[in-house]
Amino acid sequence: MSETITQISEYVVVKGIVDEDFVNYKVPSMTIMFPKCTFKCEVDGSNYCHNSSLVKEQDIKISVSDLYNRYSHNPISESVVCQGLEPFDSWRELNGLLFHFRIHESCLDTFVIYTGYTEEEIADKIIYIQRMYSNVIVKFGRFIPNQESHLDEILGVALTSDNQYAKKIS
Repeated sequence: MSETITQISEYVVVKGIVDEDFVNYKVPSMTIMFPKCTFKCEVDGSNYCHNSSLVKEQDIKISVSDLYNRYSHNPISESVVCQGLEPFDSWRELNGLLFHFRIHESCLDTFVIYTGYTEEEIADKIIYIQRMYSNVIVKFGRFIPNQESHLDEILGVALTSDNQYAKKIS
């Protein structure tokens, strides 16, 4: 992964923002829904996209500094959750968001990234995040229908497929 500062996006395109989310992490979060996906879950045969309704939502272009100001002026949210469609398919924007919060603003609040990828599929990006940023958790694994939900100890919430798990990567 050879990201440089000049390759980091100052804007993100998202499908939605929830300023106070109490569902996706154990503390109140700002949740940001990213707009891109390769639809790997359908390709792999689970034949179901858990977030397919987001495709129909209008794109919202917002600067990372506006997102940071929105987050930092909210007295309730204590973390940021990035989810799908698929944040890692919007790598430049995801990295720009992390860079702005961590490096530009020195915000060390927890970042949680929900991904349908396995660790192996995005190993280069995980290594990059480990080297560049602190306090990042990634939830790995595609949604598979008809699985038993289980409590993930790191996230403090129930995940819907046996293969899904969260890991603090930095």
